[in-house]
Amino acid sequence: MLGERAIEDISVSEIAARAGISRGLLFHYFPTKQDFQLAVVQQANAELLVRVVPDPGLGLAEMLRDSVGRYVDYVSENRTSYLALLRGPTSSDPALADMVAQTRRAIVGIILSEAPLSDQEREDPRLLLSVRGWVAFTEETTLSWLREETISRAALIDLLVESLLALSAAVNPALAAALRS
Repeated sequence: MLGERAIEDISVSEIAARAGISRGLLFHYFPTKQDFQLAVVQQANAELLVRVVPDPGLGLAEMLRDSVGRYVDYVSENRTSYLALLRGPTSSDPALADMVAQTRRAIVGIILSEAPLSDQEREDPRLLLSVRGWVAFTEETTLSWLREETISRAALIDLLVESLLALSAAVNPALAAALRS
């Protein structure tokens, strides 16, 4: 249902009917619709993070391209709910906004955990800021692409990968070189 519609457009009755349960049973586990929405978003965020975890069998450059490609695929498959979560009425919900922020931090962590850096380099405030900025750039660029699709999927992935490489080069040239190899 979330692949087709925004979470705020799905009624509790419809969810219960689709699941083959009563509304009462749904409310037994989730006292409010917001509690249910939070659980759904938490599950969706977990699925996204599983999808973008790099394949350790790939080289560093291939890991990055593969992960970005899987991110674009996930967002494409969940277009309506993704747009609604980041830009719709639910985006102003503090609890949902906190979940989105947690997911962003997790993506930054995934990127930095795979980077060939020392612990001290991973904590470089400029690097952290640039990777957080790249995550925001990736979200906004992907949201725009979902609305208009003015370039191909492959061109979008190239743009996202190259932008991270450019930011890395500005902060840590050795990292950028490693990501390119």
